[in-house]
Amino acid sequence: MKVYWQKLFILTFVWLLSEVFLGFLGLDDLADYGEFVFSQKVIVLTI
Repeated sequence: MKVYWQKLFILTFVWLLSEVFLGFLGLDDLADYGEFVFSQKVIVLTI
């Protein structure tokens, strides 16, 4: 398995930078909430 360290470092750095930037803008929580809403498959039982 060949690991492309330079690409991994760049992608990690971009992800971290975007997390910090969106955190300052207050949009990071909104994105996390959107991921939570659209990734959940919940069965709701009503009686």
